[in-house]
Amino acid sequence: MTAPESALAAWVEAYRRAWESNDPDDVRALFTEDALYRTEPWAEPWDGIDEIVAEWLENADEPGETTFAWEIVAETADVGIVQAETVYRGGSTYSNLWVVRLAPDGRAREFTEWWMDQAQQG
Repeated sequence: MTAPESALAAWVEAYRRAWESNDPDDVRALFTEDALYRTEPWAEPWDGIDEIVAEWLENADEPGETTFAWEIVAETADVGIVQAETVYRGGSTYSNLWVVRLAPDGRAREFTEWWMDQAQQG
């Protein structure tokens, strides 16, 4: 018997589906109504589901533009840390660290992304 998927793993898979579809309903399903989404640790957050959906769609990648590999670094009942790598078709590669705070229903109430452009490595 296989172990059940963790809440964080299920959320990351749903995030990736939304990333590929850019369907507002897929994005909306990821976050609580009052969620905060930070594209960088000290950036002003996208505040609430309506702003998150609007900003997501304004900044959307085209479906199939990226490959994405990830692993869970740490997970508790309400917070998880994900390490990932995003490779764009044009050749850019980013290392990502996500901090995701989950509500009891599995949606994110807070998301913060730390991203590093691998071309900036010296």
